[in-house]
Amino acid sequence: MNETTPPPAAPPPRARLRRPRFQFVWLIPIIAAMIAGYLGYRTLIEQGPLLTLTFDTAQGLEAGQTQLKFKDVALGTVESIDLAKDNSHVIVKVRMNHVGARFLTSHARFWVERPRLNFADTSGFETLVSGAYISVDPGPPGGDYQDNFIGLEQPPGVRSDEPGSTFVLTASRIGSLQSGSPVFYRDVAVGEVLGYDLGDGLGPVKISVFIRAPFDKLVRPDSRFWNSSGIALGIQGGVLQMQLQSAQALLAGGITFNVPPAAMSEAPSPSGSSFTLYASHQEADAASYRTQIPLVAYLRADVNGLTPGAPVNMLGIQVGDVTDVSLQINPATGAAQVRVGMQVQPERVFALTRAQPGLDPEAVFQHLVDQGMRVELASASYVTGQKMIALDYVANAAPAKVTRENGALVLPVQPGGLDQVMANAADITTKLDQVPFAQIGDNLNKLLATANGTLGGKAAQESLAQLAATLKSANTTLQNLNQGFGTDSDFQRNIQQVLQETDDTMQSLKALTDYLSRNPQALLLGRKSQ
Repeated sequence: MNETTPPPAAPPPRARLRRPRFQFVWLIPIIAAMIAGYLGYRTLIEQGPLLTLTFDTAQGLEAGQTQLKFKDVALGTVESIDLAKDNSHVIVKVRMNHVGARFLTSHARFWVERPRLNFADTSGFETLVSGAYISVDPGPPGGDYQDNFIGLEQPPGVRSDEPGSTFVLTASRIGSLQSGSPVFYRDVAVGEVLGYDLGDGLGPVKISVFIRAPFDKLVRPDSRFWNSSGIALGIQGGVLQMQLQSAQALLAGGITFNVPPAAMSEAPSPSGSSFTLYASHQEADAASYRTQIPLVAYLRADVNGLTPGAPVNMLGIQVGDVTDVSLQINPATGAAQVRVGMQVQPERVFALTRAQPGLDPEAVFQHLVDQGMRVELASASYVTGQKMIALDYVANAAPAKVTRENGALVLPVQPGGLDQVMANAADITTKLDQVPFAQIGDNLNKLLATANGTLGGKAAQESLAQLAATLKSANTTLQNLNQGFGTDSDFQRNIQQVLQETDDTMQSLKALTDYLSRNPQALLLGRKSQ
């Protein structure tokens, strides 16, 4: 039997896998992740260090908004503002960018720029619109890295990129000067006051000033600085004068300096040089003279109104000033006198130069005293009561000798001026008080009454009538003589002249009698002018 081979079985069907198709929508999260990663990487790369600033207050500052700027270029943004643990200040964290990182040196200074309105500083008004921001001054090149600072409460007076020089002035008091007060040269503001240092409070005050270039080259070793704050009032030539540097100096104080002509050939003073700050222009002008001769005078008069700085005049021209006024009393005798110290500048009178040898002061003043020069107390202003010292020449002055006292020349004194006039007036008043005016008045009344009774009485009237009759009889007699001697004889002419003079005399006598009858007091007081 033939068996047939069955056909092979068909292979089972295979499962067909379909490949997923790429969907473009998947690109969105991929791209977003890539962008986020790039931005994060760039942020990490560009993010600068964290700056910590300490301020007294956070006025005007806001986290996430307030920026730190230099020349209006953003260098960082405030991240956080916290209060210190002891509540004494605020701590401001600023995230700097890669540009601002190079400002973090020990020379940098930071402050908050906000609106300021006072007499010395009117800055920051642009922040009224843009808002407050933190400003930085990088300081000079160099310095160590530093990211923690104590911020300034006021903008610095001088920025590191501003050319100029700093000088130190010494004074006994600062008056109305303050940080930001202007410094003037020929009425132009060329600098400002940076600050002052009292030291231990016992010595002079040191005032730091900054003068911008190129005006700092005008400061020479012989330059003079003086306080030009406020208003200076004075009377010169009988005219009230007012000196005002500027409205800014009136409100915020000010300093002025000059350069004497002799100092123009000198080299400019280096930055950091020290100068004296004088209280007034007059003191600075007096100090500009190289030669100072100390003088002393002892007065025994009321010196009220005579103060240090008062002028010393010679023939109306100022030659010096008063330096000291003090009272001295001798405990043994009780005698009191006022010691007046002065200094005069011979360069005001003599054209002295550095090469010319100085004159012998004692010999010069002895010669002046021999010519009659004496020290007198005079009035500088009758309105304010200020007084001064006058070196005037006295006629027929007694001989005097110039002596020395601790290096100063002692000059003789001559009482005079207004004090002498007042003393004479007081002496006259004292003498007038001793005159018995009441008794004189009583006697005068009695005399006038007697004269009135005598001249107006009956006897006086009868005497005048008899005199008139006598004259009339004499006239008749003369007429008879005229007929005998003729009208053209010498006798006739003489008789006519005698009669005319007699008639005039009678007329005058009658007028006098009538006047005395009406005014009998004229016998003592005289006739009043009409």
